[in-house]
Amino acid sequence: MASALSVAGLNAWYGESHILHGVDFSVDTGEVVTLLGRNGSGRTTTLRAIMGLVGKRVGSIRVGVGETIKLASHRIARMGIGYCPEERGIFSTLSAEENLRLPPVLARHAGALVGEPMPVSEIYDMFPNLKERANSPGTRLSGGEQQMLAVARILRTGARLLLLDEISEGLAPVIVQKLGEVIRTLKQKGYTIVLVEQNFRFAAPLADRFCVMEHGKIVHAFGQSELQDKMTMLHEFLGV
Repeated sequence: MASALSVAGLNAWYGESHILHGVDFSVDTGEVVTLLGRNGSGRTTTLRAIMGLVGKRVGSIRVGVGETIKLASHRIARMGIGYCPEERGIFSTLSAEENLRLPPVLARHAGALVGEPMPVSEIYDMFPNLKERANSPGTRLSGGEQQMLAVARILRTGARLLLLDEISEGLAPVIVQKLGEVIRTLKQKGYTIVLVEQNFRFAAPLADRFCVMEHGKIVHAFGQSELQDKMTMLHEFLGV
């Protein structure tokens, strides 16, 4: 199976602070890979570096068949990456549906991981809460509804590689369960997903593979079939 994302020797800086120290991992098309680690281990910076949102980065980041390490962030996004940051970025003065219809549809071109944008009707089938709240302004949405909207919005672009940062954080268990169902559905539809998660119980059943980060590098990588054998190590690194 072809790699949708391949990261090799990735170093990244915020100003003078050297955060990533040679990150290496790949994600096959249609696979879910979870980056695990304590706060400050470099997981979010890895996603931001993939999107070109750090001060400086060196190494190699291939999206599909294209090298992106020297591309600007807007051109990286056009390669077919949908990024859902931890802060969500909902426009408070727009309604839920206006937020949903706001992102531009990515152009399909050779080498890009771009498919058809998901229709709003299909998104409403996936997120019934958003259909009920379609006309509500962003300020009136609960934290869980905002998170659903943030995930749903990137599906409108046609991006097929999704970078999801701490989407379960601080949400009620029923919302977390719903987001897990959505990730399973997206995987069945052929999306490729990189999850950054602190909630191990949420991430554990969803991922095909796991990468454990510490001090800005990946120190362990293993598949779902090895998960039980790795629990002692995970307890040491994550406290799970």
